[in-house]
Amino acid sequence: MKIDGGCHCGAIAYEAEVDLDRVAICHCSDCQSLSGSAYRTVAIVAGNTFTVTKGRPKEYVKVGDSGNRRIQAFCGECGSALYASDVSDNPAVYNLRVGTVRQRADLVPKMEFFCRSALPWLPDVLDTRKFEGPPQ
Repeated sequence: MKIDGGCHCGAIAYEAEVDLDRVAICHCSDCQSLSGSAYRTVAIVAGNTFTVTKGRPKEYVKVGDSGNRRIQAFCGECGSALYASDVSDNPAVYNLRVGTVRQRADLVPKMEFFCRSALPWLPDVLDTRKFEGPPQ
């Protein structure tokens, strides 16, 4: 499915192709902290389908518990989180923040990652594949 989106203030815009089976909720503690919420919903898109069409995101490199370095991209004007990717000139995938996708109502999560870090008060309302850690 072709999608487009961008930050809250409109300074950054992007386009991508998403496989509807690759929409997920991540419960890891990094996603909780970086989103300011109980979890983050992401659309995992192939790197060769993702294009920033307006503006230039700011980037922050976070080293995860696994030791992997991940770029966290956001708008430098309004602070909207946009995506995460590997530290590379041509990342294989981008984890787009579903809240920034214009077609977000169509992006129903099919998987949940790092369920071992899920907050205990969250209801279990989705019929998703659940993984205790990263997807396998």
